[in-house]
Amino acid sequence: MPAIVCRRSCNRGDADIYVPNTFAEADPAEIAALMRAASFAALVTSVDGRPVATHLPLLLDDTGGRPGKLLGHVARANDHWKSFDGEAEALAVFSGPHAYISPSWYESANMVPTWNYAAVHVYGRPQVIEDTDAVLELLARLVGTYESDATGNWSMAKSDPALMRGMTKGVVAFEMPIERIEAKWKMSQNRKREDAAGAIAGLRKLSGADNDAVAAAMEQRLADR
Repeated sequence: MPAIVCRRSCNRGDADIYVPNTFAEADPAEIAALMRAASFAALVTSVDGRPVATHLPLLLDDTGGRPGKLLGHVARANDHWKSFDGEAEALAVFSGPHAYISPSWYESANMVPTWNYAAVHVYGRPQVIEDTDAVLELLARLVGTYESDATGNWSMAKSDPALMRGMTKGVVAFEMPIERIEAKWKMSQNRKREDAAGAIAGLRKLSGADNDAVAAAMEQRLADR
């Protein structure tokens, strides 16, 4: 089933996040970039009628073409994995940069505060990976994604292979083929150019990683108008 990027026109049951057309993001490259940059996600499923969530790093694998699949693992002691049967739908939430927007930054009067942000919801049906070699490969890919010169470039190859194979018994790896994606970039696209520019200037004065990232996203969309 191909991925669907839902806008306001999606039928109920297809769209589960409120995404006005103004804020809908449909660029696969932009969406994939956020999923990689904000890869520590929340994976939510329903277990016995109750919502259950696990916070974990999820690796986007689109090497075989988009939309691709998500790869991850949980502790075997975490019973959440028992719902990963390849049939029950799950939701992975990727939260991008976000920032408070003060009405004092707008040129227009009688405005109220708001919050700008980017978020991606990914739906699929996770299934457990049983093969030990496949689990080891997945774990090595995850490590390789996050290791760098700054962290010391540790790799599983530096550890005893028997120890690594033994430690796989303590985790449950899974893959989740992506069925649909809902993406929202709320970046003042609904505001006058002067108001958006004022908010960008306000964020730049505050500084900080999230404020700077939101300001940059707002600048991009302002330039595209």
